[in-house]
Amino acid sequence: MYNVNDVTEFSLNAKNLAKDIIGEVVLADKPENVLKKWRTIFKISQKALAAELVMTSSVISDYESGRRKSPGIKMINKYVNALIKIDAKNGGQVIRSFSKPHANESISDAVIDIKEFSEGKNLGDFCKRINATLATKSGANQTVYGYTIIDSLKAITELSFSELIKLYGVTSQRALIFTKVSTGRTPMVAIKLTNLHPSLVVLHGLSSVDDVAKRIAEVENIPLAVCRLNSVDDIKEQLKLFD
Repeated sequence: MYNVNDVTEFSLNAKNLAKDIIGEVVLADKPENVLKKWRTIFKISQKALAAELVMTSSVISDYESGRRKSPGIKMINKYVNALIKIDAKNGGQVIRSFSKPHANESISDAVIDIKEFSEGKNLGDFCKRINATLATKSGANQTVYGYTIIDSLKAITELSFSELIKLYGVTSQRALIFTKVSTGRTPMVAIKLTNLHPSLVVLHGLSSVDDVAKRIAEVENIPLAVCRLNSVDDIKEQLKLFD
């Protein structure tokens, strides 16, 4: 059934996301990198974006490579709103995935830390930073654009399925780091059920990874790693130094 409240919430989320992206671009030392980062997150080609903006792909490429002078606020607004518009036309998956997790107190309690990088990080470099070793061979060439650290015990025991979808959805193109993990099976099963694909899943607090968790990661083509740092605070500290 059509629900006007759903439309209103989606429009607000779209507006807030656009505002956040524009602010990030304007404040960035290298705005061209941030523009490209967000186009990549939205999974929109230069050609599709150029068509929406009624310009050539080469102009988009020039802005993203820095060959043109830094875009003014007018161009930044057009660029970002075009990304939002294209995503909305395609169902709004990215817009919904970046809806604020702290809007729900239960979800907020499960989130230990969350951050966007100013530009994409190589998955291998990300794992090295937090002393994590890949447990699977899939997706090793992924780019990580941010991370969400989750208290897996709270997430699994206190959140409903719809809340899990909202929480995991915030990890689009990010690393999803689970703490307090015993085998890794439960979080991987939950990710499979939500049908969402983070750039990387990191398990912390376990000695060995469950075979089922590994199998799910391989089938879903999601890189799965095990972090050997002693504490969650150590993970947070290392990641603060990464960007």
